[in-house]
Amino acid sequence: MKEARNLVGGEWQSSVLHLESVNPANRRVIGLAHIASADTVREAVAAARAAAQGWRELGLWARASHLAKLADAIQASADALKRLITAEMGRPLPEAEIEVLESADMIRFFAEDAKSFFSGESLPINPALFPGKLSYTIREPLGVVGVIKPWNYPLELPLWSIGAALLAGNTVVFKPSELTPLVGAEIGRLAQESGLPAGVLNIVHGAGDTGEQLVDSDIDMISFTGSLKTGQRVMEVAAKRVLKVSLELGGSDACLVLGDADLEEAVNGTLWGRFTNCGQVCVSAKRIIVVDSIADRFVQAFVNRVAALRVGDGSSADVDLGPLVSDAQRDRLIGQVTDAIERGATLLVGGSVPPGQPDGFFYSPTVLTDVTDDMRVVAEEVFGPVAVIFRAHDADHALQLANQSQFCLGASVWSQSLDRALGVASRIRAGMVWVNEINVAYPNCPWGGISRSGSGRELGRDGVLEYTSSKHVNIDITDEKTRPWWFPYGRS
Repeated sequence: MKEARNLVGGEWQSSVLHLESVNPANRRVIGLAHIASADTVREAVAAARAAAQGWRELGLWARASHLAKLADAIQASADALKRLITAEMGRPLPEAEIEVLESADMIRFFAEDAKSFFSGESLPINPALFPGKLSYTIREPLGVVGVIKPWNYPLELPLWSIGAALLAGNTVVFKPSELTPLVGAEIGRLAQESGLPAGVLNIVHGAGDTGEQLVDSDIDMISFTGSLKTGQRVMEVAAKRVLKVSLELGGSDACLVLGDADLEEAVNGTLWGRFTNCGQVCVSAKRIIVVDSIADRFVQAFVNRVAALRVGDGSSADVDLGPLVSDAQRDRLIGQVTDAIERGATLLVGGSVPPGQPDGFFYSPTVLTDVTDDMRVVAEEVFGPVAVIFRAHDADHALQLANQSQFCLGASVWSQSLDRALGVASRIRAGMVWVNEINVAYPNCPWGGISRSGSGRELGRDGVLEYTSSKHVNIDITDEKTRPWWFPYGRS
């Protein structure tokens, strides 16, 4: 049985208390994680603090070289990593493989392209008012960054933050999700294998109390991805020390299918966009809004495709959807669907635990229509294989429906008219919009939301610079011994 220990200052530490890692397809315990005590969290932060100066002084290019080796290590371990992701959180192997490949690609982006983001800039100053002055900015690391990431992309999401933070010259204390500690520990193993110096990356395991201890510790920034409720608690704790926070919170992404959309492309894209990773994706198409002129054909084709999706153990080759990550996650989803049906929603397909899957946390892919704002499937974030379809009179009405939510992470627009699609995209309240595409993350493009979906960015230039502070340097190049604004006042 695998064990996930805490990584503190380059040493793997055991603890008395453990939590179990469970395969959601069959409920079998596949590993144990050693829960970090409050002392262990403090030790991990202290180890990161002790390593910070040396890591910073190593220099940008040397840090990038370490990240390039980490990308190589991820690539070399791709097969084992994808199987561990599938075993620990349930997603099908093809999706797990994509996660591994994207993770390696993103770390390579930090190692190669992102170095150019740290050059700073020259700042023009009014020469008539301030002659002989030069100003410029430099980017500096913040110090120690705490990283708390969820289970739904247990490799990729942590590495978004870890890679950027390390490249910028910070050291890191990472708390993986309690549902995927084995994948979290693998990140530490691969970092050591790639030669990362001791203390630069530290890992502590545990549930919410461990995360709160990390936020309340002697760190300089926290990067968090998770629910709105937990994100609000992170902000509350961080506010005591005016700690910098970067938050990616819940999403209720709108998927707008306009009347001139290519029907086949829109159905295919929306199907994948809603049900990939068993619907457990922040930027999943959670509110599908279809213009009336195409709605009947879209709904029929979409339901037919949903009914054909194959549910089962993600390690099997003929499976499209794996299980939900936990019993609690499934129970919440069942409650949301039951509430919608009791309040008058129409169930078109699914809506039940599939037969023949007695052990795992499975749920049939489901489609609901005739939903209203008071239903939980609309008022709450739905993290599972449930598609909710709205009908709109026209593009303006679709946009109105899209902008009703306070969860403004991403959105997608489907149309064969680029002008029309871009016009709608410019008016959607969201941090990201895809046109005739959905849910894809690119390492050189910023990722994040607005309003209740969080603040700050990951990836791209904006995401890398989240882990730095900007320092202004001003130089006087004249030989003047005084300045007009210095004492004494009243000089002629």
